[in-house]
Parts: sequence; structure tokens; C-alpha cells
Amino acid sequence: MSVAYFERLDATRFRATAHTSGAWREDEQHISPAIGLLAHLVERDRAARRDDDLVLARLSYDILGTVPVDDVTTDVRVVRPGRTIELVEATMAHAGRVVLVLRAWLLEPRDTRAVAGTALRAIPGPDELEPWTPSDTWPGGFIGSVELRRHLEEPGRGWFWVRTGVPLLADEPVGPTARFAGLLDLANGMTVRADPALVHFPNVDLTAHLLREPVGEWLGVDVSISFGDTGVGVTSSVLHDTSGPLGSLAQSLTVRPR
Repeated sequence: MSVAYFERLDATRFRATAHTSGAWREDEQHISPAIGLLAHLVERDRAARRDDDLVLARLSYDILGTVPVDDVTTDVRVVRPGRTIELVEATMAHAGRVVLVLRAWLLEPRDTRAVAGTALRAIPGPDELEPWTPSDTWPGGFIGSVELRRHLEEPGRGWFWVRTGVPLLADEPVGPTARFAGLLDLANGMTVRADPALVHFPNVDLTAHLLREPVGEWLGVDVSISFGDTGVGVTSSVLHDTSGPLGSLAQSLTVRPR
């Protein structure tokens, strides 16, 4: 088995490995590694075009369909160029069909330490939580590749820390933001409101707003999951690293009792 989630085939094509499989079906990719891959490609494109290190401030993904564990094609384009602000779009396609779209705002970094602060509350660190095995609930290679520590307050409410020893790409350095992005989609499945054997609740999108570049290997997620009464749900999260609050995350769910 490959040591990474993806293997690069050429400038735009990648091969998903067995580490990407699950969680609703093991012959389909868990979308989380693909989310990280597109963030990496946006940063790689930025580095090739300019030398001022605009930072990823928002990552907004639309999940247009499922994608098998197979070869995929990617594309990156600048939608709104600018000296201090850019909007960049990246896509992933399989067999000619676009399955994932990212629109990312990149902003000029500045020294704002004098005014920095947040009302977001910290959560207990990873060393304070008990290990939890998510593969007891979810199948697939991706879930099996992560280490997780969790506190569950009640169904649909809790917080967890997650890290992985599997690199996003084989033989290619990946920055901390893209590496963390490759774990973000776990937010919808680690403090479930309903048993996934009885209710399906996949998300159709994912939007993260980031205060800064993450540090360390652990991603912390403080999660609240809500189901409405018309088949729609929302997963709302505050993101953390071991230095403190990092940003926010939202996912729209289609709730489907089986």
C-alpha cells in the first residue's frame, strides 16, 4: 500500500490510494483528503506565480458528487487577481465529471499582533482526552489512518483532536494549512447525532475560515450538529490547534433516515 493519500501522476493528475477510501462506501473516496489536495494545489499555484506568500483565509468547497478511489484530474485558475487579495478556484474531476470545487480567498499577511484577540473559547488539549477508535463506527482506509481523541457531551455535541501519520502526497512537501484541510471533513462524523447505520447525513459543502496558519500536528474540532425537520442539517465547528482557536467550519447536510 502507498504511504500517502495521493500519488502524483503528472502536473494535473493524481492517483487516490486505498488510504482515501470510505466512510459511507469503501469503494468511494472520503472527501477529506481531496479537500486537502485542492488546498495544496492552490498554495502551489500561488508560489509559482508570486513571492509574497498570500495566506489562505477562506476555503469554501462544493461537493458535486461521489468519486471512486481512482485517478483524478485537477485544475487551478485565478478568478480575481490582485496585489493584496486573490480569489482562486480549484477543481477535481473524475472521468470528465467535476466532483469537487474549491474557491479560496488569499489575503496579504500583515503584523496585527497589537490588535489580535478572539472570544472563541479553547478546548481541553489532546493529552486531556481519551483515545477513541473511529473505525468502530466508520469503515474505510481514511478513518483507519487517523488517530483520534474525543470527548462526547451528548449525541451531536462534543470535541475531538485528530492527527494522521499518512502524508497527503507521496514525495512532495505539503504546507500546514493544506495538511490540516485534509482532516476537516471529519467534523461531520466524529460526534454523530444519529447512528449512521440508521440515518445518512452526508455533507454537500464545507467552508472553513482561518485566523492564521496552523501549527503542530493536532487539529482540534469543537462540534455542534443540528438536524432540522425537513431533511436538512448543519454541522458547526470551531477549529483549534495546540496554540488555541484557529477559525470556524460549517457544513450543510442532507439528512436521510434509512
